Amino acid sequence: MARLPFMQPGHEPHHRPAPKDAQPAADAVAPHSTAERAPRHREEPPLVARIVNDWWTRLLEAVYQGSLSSQEERYDAHRSGRDYLWNTLGTTSWGLTFPFLTVVATQLAGTEQAGMFSMAFVVGTLLMIATYYGVRTFQVSDLDEAVSFASYRVQRWIVAAIALVVGLLYGALRGYDAYMMTICAGVFVYKLIDGVADVYEGRLQQADKLYLAGISQTVRSVATVAAFALALFLMRSLAVSAVVMAIVAVASLVLVTLPLALLETEKSRPARVDEVAGLFRQCFPLFCALFLFNLIESVPKFVMEGALAYDNQLYFNALYFPAQGILLTVGSLYKPQLRRLASIWASPRRRRRFDLIIVAVMGVILAITVVMALVMHWIGLPVMSVLYGVDFGRFSLLATLMVAAGGVTAAIDFLYAIITVLRRQEGVMRLYLIATVASFALSFVLVNFIGLTGAVVSYLGTMVLLLALLVLEYAHIRQAIARERNPFS
Repeated sequence: MARLPFMQPGHEPHHRPAPKDAQPAADAVAPHSTAERAPRHREEPPLVARIVNDWWTRLLEAVYQGSLSSQEERYDAHRSGRDYLWNTLGTTSWGLTFPFLTVVATQLAGTEQAGMFSMAFVVGTLLMIATYYGVRTFQVSDLDEAVSFASYRVQRWIVAAIALVVGLLYGALRGYDAYMMTICAGVFVYKLIDGVADVYEGRLQQADKLYLAGISQTVRSVATVAAFALALFLMRSLAVSAVVMAIVAVASLVLVTLPLALLETEKSRPARVDEVAGLFRQCFPLFCALFLFNLIESVPKFVMEGALAYDNQLYFNALYFPAQGILLTVGSLYKPQLRRLASIWASPRRRRRFDLIIVAVMGVILAITVVMALVMHWIGLPVMSVLYGVDFGRFSLLATLMVAAGGVTAAIDFLYAIITVLRRQEGVMRLYLIATVASFALSFVLVNFIGLTGAVVSYLGTMVLLLALLVLEYAHIRQAIARERNPFS
């Protein structure tokens, strides 16, 4: 493998030997002691510096060779400990990005502008979900590469481009001024980079190098938060800070995520039109389910934008973060066990045990929700008041309702996963559509009548309705399966 001469490890410039009687120029001027002439040991650079230097060397060698995919892989696959650690770090840092950004925005720009930023982030998150298109699970499970990675890439970039255009059109239709449009543009690009990076991180997971995907996600999340905070501290402009955040996100994609995916996985065969079209077709139901679920969560925020001041966006999202914590906690408990649940379901004799597991997980969700509600009233609201510089004690009732909504949302997420394990997810689409219509109706009425309280109540009400519909659907599925096993019963 060719290497750049000036980057060979340990390579030093060659010099002709000096004549024996030659005297160094410095000695001719001022003789030095033996101790001063003794060779000094160079200090080894810090670990982070060595990692960065090695990475830059590798990238420049790839540029020199003209291809990122022509180098040998250097990182091992199937490192379970590293996979768990870095995937957890990546997911956690990604999940904390929005709370950290809103705290910084509130402290440095005020609640009104932080609310504007929150609204842009809500729209950007929906665009990111659309960019995912539900492809990650499909891609990761494609172990035999029935679809080439190049086709996955093309499909993802197409969706991202469409999503960006839709986002900018939305801002224009809402009549945003130049300042808000700039904030939106920066946030949209950042979130769409998240969406695009997911296909490269999926490639790493496909190659059984999930820890590298976690490193990529961690670097992007930490770098963007740090860049946003520094830019806002120096410039005191949310618009400038959002643009800086977008630039750093693009840089992380180009310098870290994309090279990792291409250097550490086998070269993909070229993209094919039929494969790209097949991805759009086969993943459409997954896209609809994910997008509708996130739209249901976002409807109260969209209605608030037209009826209430922007600071209410900040209050709603700040109260929502603990609810999101319940969802993430429950997901981390059951998602690693989905394969085991599928094997239990595959044995007809163990299906009663399967139902008991569902009841047990629902009990765990209830317990976590109760604990979170107590924590919020004991220490959560006072801590939030300090972090945001806003008195959240006045939102005690809303905090309880939002935590309850978080528990219901976690139950919905779990029950949908169970229905997917049963391979009966097709019928769920109509339930999400019903909940979406109900969310618009409830939010429009309640927000316009009782403001922020109406937004929280409509969110909780919609989630309770969707959970009830899913419970009924699950009962119907179990009855249908029982009839299939014993048609004469």
